[in-house]
Amino acid sequence: MLESKADHTLTPEWCRGSGGIVALLILAVALSGCSATRRPASATPDHSFITYWPPSEGSRGLRLAVKDLIDMKGVVTSAGSEFLSKTSPPARRDAKCLAIARQRNVQIVGKTNTTEFAVAVSGINEYFGTPKNPLSSRRNLIPGGSSCGSAVAVANRSADVAFGTDTAGSIRIPAACCGVVGLKTTFGLVPLDGVYPIAPNHLDTVGPLARDVAGVAQGMDLLQAGFAAQYRRAVAAKPSGRSIRVGRLYLTGTASKVDRAVDAALAAAGFQIVKLDDTFRTKWVQAQADATTIASVNAWLYDQRYRNEFGVTVRTKAVVLLGQIEYQTTYQPALKRQAEWKAVLRQALAGVDFIALPTLQNLPPRVPAFGGTLAFEARVLAMQNTAAVNLAGVPALAIPVPVDDRAVPFTSLQLVGPRLSEAALLNAGRLVETALATRSR
Repeated sequence: MLESKADHTLTPEWCRGSGGIVALLILAVALSGCSATRRPASATPDHSFITYWPPSEGSRGLRLAVKDLIDMKGVVTSAGSEFLSKTSPPARRDAKCLAIARQRNVQIVGKTNTTEFAVAVSGINEYFGTPKNPLSSRRNLIPGGSSCGSAVAVANRSADVAFGTDTAGSIRIPAACCGVVGLKTTFGLVPLDGVYPIAPNHLDTVGPLARDVAGVAQGMDLLQAGFAAQYRRAVAAKPSGRSIRVGRLYLTGTASKVDRAVDAALAAAGFQIVKLDDTFRTKWVQAQADATTIASVNAWLYDQRYRNEFGVTVRTKAVVLLGQIEYQTTYQPALKRQAEWKAVLRQALAGVDFIALPTLQNLPPRVPAFGGTLAFEARVLAMQNTAAVNLAGVPALAIPVPVDDRAVPFTSLQLVGPRLSEAALLNAGRLVETALATRSR
């Protein structure tokens, strides 16, 4: 069971700043009912892949998995949808973000599973099956969404690196749920041409997931030319945590054991810690709500054409409908506050190198016995601390840290940096990873 302190289907602080998005989601249950159970069509038993190409025997090269929102020439981009998987033609060309991997002849082992149209945060997919989270053998934990298949593929060692997309946390949330590392990149750094859109003009990014920081650095070198050299310079410039200042953000509703785990990881790395004030916390909460609104509205703008199609789940249709409601109420104010939030975060990062907080406010919950409802999606949505980062357009790293729990071994630390600080973020993550490994010996 989740601790009662953070088992908040409706977090009061979230609801006050969100324009009522969580309440609207729960009201939408009346329109959706329970999602129909479909026969899983995944290509692998763990449901991490929609299409899978096993590597040849004896192959030793890097194995790359690609989220099925990213076009690959000759392969249908399903976006996790039964309807698109059955009606869309194969992609005519690769997405631009695959260019470096193609140039280097990297072995792509498959297209990974995602929540339908990437609009849900639980990782549940009725048609392709919900990827099986290997983090806990005692609990059937959600894998997190929407890059659920990418996180499970690297956690299960079916791939060394996986590409995901992140609109409001869709790389970092599954990384946190599955105990792997995930990097949300600076908005605009990685081209979005050939990537299924959610909010491409405001929030969407492409980034890597891997089991450790070194793997994520390899993934970034496949997305940004010259990144390996940038990373080496970052490691040389800050070889220890003593010269790194980290602003620590505490949010109401966070489970105490999660905050303790994050604080212990920061202390182990030797960072200089600066507690951020309540004014910044209030701004962060508002930015969380605004980013979620923008993501919801843009999902409606791009996906409303499927609202009457058979093969699109009723739950997804209800989520898309919510975007229309938000468009008529809170969308324009949210857009207007984006520039202010960018300035606020830029000012906060002028005094520290990074900002630290939990990726999720609690440990991932179990997959519901009878599938996900909109109320359950709202509950998981309220747990994330990721969306404000997308509104600012800056990068953030999610890295697993040990937590005091008998069934779930890891929670997740999120480090947020200024624009184009991916290499420095990964170095900071490396320092955390190294310190924790040393402490556990």
